[in-house]
Amino acid sequence: MAPEDFNYSQRKDHFEGVDFYELDELLTEEQKMVRLAVRDFVKKEISPYIEKWAQETHFPQEIVKKMGQLGVFGSYLPTEYGGGGLDYTSYGLMMQEIERGDSGMRSTASVQSSLVMYPIYAFGTEVQRKKYLPKLSSGEWLGCFGLTEPDHGSNPAGMQSRFKDMGDHFLLNGSKMWISNSPKADLALVWAKDENDRIHGLLLERGMEGFSTPETHNKWSLRASCTGELVFDNVKVPKENLLPGKSGLGAPLMCLDSARYGIAWGAIGAAMDCYHTALTYSKQRVQFGKPIAAFQLTQKKLSEMLTEITKAQVLAWRLGQLMDKGKASTTQISMAKRNNVAMALEVARECRQILGGMGITGDFSIMRHMMNLESVLTYEGTHDIHLLILGQHITGIPSFS
Repeated sequence: MAPEDFNYSQRKDHFEGVDFYELDELLTEEQKMVRLAVRDFVKKEISPYIEKWAQETHFPQEIVKKMGQLGVFGSYLPTEYGGGGLDYTSYGLMMQEIERGDSGMRSTASVQSSLVMYPIYAFGTEVQRKKYLPKLSSGEWLGCFGLTEPDHGSNPAGMQSRFKDMGDHFLLNGSKMWISNSPKADLALVWAKDENDRIHGLLLERGMEGFSTPETHNKWSLRASCTGELVFDNVKVPKENLLPGKSGLGAPLMCLDSARYGIAWGAIGAAMDCYHTALTYSKQRVQFGKPIAAFQLTQKKLSEMLTEITKAQVLAWRLGQLMDKGKASTTQISMAKRNNVAMALEVARECRQILGGMGITGDFSIMRHMMNLESVLTYEGTHDIHLLILGQHITGIPSFS
């Protein structure tokens, strides 16, 4: 099968869901409408262009306002601040459909919603909410989240970024690394220690003297997403830019819970896209006089992929219920993030094999998904860290030190 025969924009069945256990029966009509709206958006605004963007390492900044118009940002926050007032399952379905297009595009939406808007809403003042949330929800402003540092990734408590009270302002010094959206962000939510080693959130706007956001180049993953650093060289931060509602390491970790939840759904979307691509290809690619879908080992791969995707869907759906009830725990979220991302990466690898040599080209989405998922496996808590989070919950014994 020639690549030109596989046209995403024209192949309707490619955009249908994978629903072997008829989980659609568990969704409300509103949730289905939300999913369809985002699915149509991805089909029109992302899928026809994403391979070119990835090949050229281009972040399409215009997509931010388009996502804002669609209502992707802060969908589960109250409407009075520009949010959508939707439930967490709807948010999860949004992330699933966006990541069917690309993990980097989903990262843009996740960071904006879960790591910037959520903490401003949860920990910020009313003035901060009204000043920043409408701009972020509309896509007028892009935000980023500064926690990871060059020497402190899985151990954020060891961060070196610090700020001092100078009377009428704070003075911030330090740096952050591997920050999604940072090179284009208008607002950075930065976590740093005060003079008593207590971690706080600070809001930095682009243009503050001493604040820079150098871009990270030479990435083989998330190539359509912009990644960079945050550098603070005696940055004067107004005191009203401190988030007063919560301090300590628990504050950024709460944000990560929300982001990890979205990832658990998003990874399913990447797996679905790979699965549909491989299934369609296997029915059309002929070897030894018959489609390769007729061979037992191809059917084994497809059967196992469908099984794992279905299991991940059940996990995400149940987690969405728990989130809506305010009952989801960090360990439950960790399990879903770890399982679903690992599942998606394995599906991508199996699908790549089905496509053979064509699977490594940009004519199909699989290799791009695979490279992206290598990053998703690591960020917002590595695969192994989530294993240890669960292990501590099971045994009651921490193994981080």
